[in-house]
Amino acid sequence: METRLVQIGNSRGIRIPKALIEAAGLDTPLRLRVVGSGLLIERVDHPRAGWAEAARELRDRGEAGLLDAPSPTAFDASEWEWE
Repeated sequence: METRLVQIGNSRGIRIPKALIEAAGLDTPLRLRVVGSGLLIERVDHPRAGWAEAARELRDRGEAGLLDAPSPTAFDASEWEWE
C-alpha cells in the first residue's frame, strides 16, 4: 500500500486505514522508531501485563509464595518494635 505525507499543522503525518490498524492490533500508546530507511510503528506492550492473572493462577494451584526460605539479616538480629 502506498500513501502520502499530509500537512498537519506544523507537522506532517500519514493516514492509516482502519483495516491496517485493526490487523496490526494498534492502540495507544504507540512507539515510533527509525529502522533502516523506514519508520516502524508498534504498540507499546506493558511489561507487567498479565502478572496479576498469573499470580491468581499460582495461588489457585497452591504454588504461591517465596521460592526460597527467608534469610535473616543484621536488622533481624537487633531488637526493634513496631510503633
